[in-house]
This record gives sequence, structure tokens and C-alpha cells, in this order.
Amino acid sequence: MHTMATERPADGDRHQRLLSAGQAAHALGISLDTLRRWDRDGRIRVVRDRANRRMVTAAEVERLSGRPPRPATGSRLSARNRLSGVVRSVEADRVMALVEIEAGPYLLAAVITRDAVEELGLAPGISVVATIKATSVMVSREDGPAR
Repeated sequence: MHTMATERPADGDRHQRLLSAGQAAHALGISLDTLRRWDRDGRIRVVRDRANRRMVTAAEVERLSGRPPRPATGSRLSARNRLSGVVRSVEADRVMALVEIEAGPYLLAAVITRDAVEELGLAPGISVVATIKATSVMVSREDGPAR
């Protein structure tokens, strides 16, 4: 099923974010030729951009793969734990700020400087990537008392 994509979805609506056919094929672990075949066979829903190129929504990739597409951050950082998400709230005082980020099913809280919030232009609805680099990870069980 083809529809025409007349404009890009709002940054805050991650499910309607459009991926190129190549990005969608990579996220699904299939070749571009397979994606084209799936399109012809009606196995995948695509939209066409103004240049008549196939575009696939993030929601469609999630439907077919059972997981969100892996974000390409374009970063040269060594940290491997990067979660793409959307800023839900920013609470800043004179020096520090608490930024809440919705990353898939998770809600992350980051405490950063107010200067960083201003430099990055962070506000609710802005797409971001949370990079997590820690020297320790704590694990707990929520289903029963500790021994």
C-alpha cells in the first residue's frame, strides 16, 4: 500500500518518523531488494516522498521486527549504550537541570548543567540521544525481599 508523504512528521512523534528504504532494510536485517519485493507483495507499508522514493515509518519497522529501529547516532564516542528518545520535561534552576527523556518503553532522568540545556536547545518534544557510560551498574529484584 502506497501513500504520499507530503511532509516529515513532528520530531516528537517517534512512531511516525520516516526512514529511508535503506535505513528500514538495515533495521529489519534484510536487503534493499527484499524490502522492494515486500513492498510489491504488500508485506510492508511504505509511503513515497516527493521524489517518489520509498519511505517507511518507524512504527512499521517496529511492527515487522518487534523492536524499534536501532538509532544511528553519528557519534564517535566509545560508549555503546545509546538510547534515542524524546525530551519529556526540563526542570532547571540557576545551575543544574533535570531532563526526563522517553526512550522507547523507558523514562530516563539526566541531571546536567543549565548551560548544557541551553547549548543543546533542550525542550519538551526535542529528539535526543542519551549516552550512558558508567563504571558500575546496580541490579535489584523487585519481586521479593532481599536475603
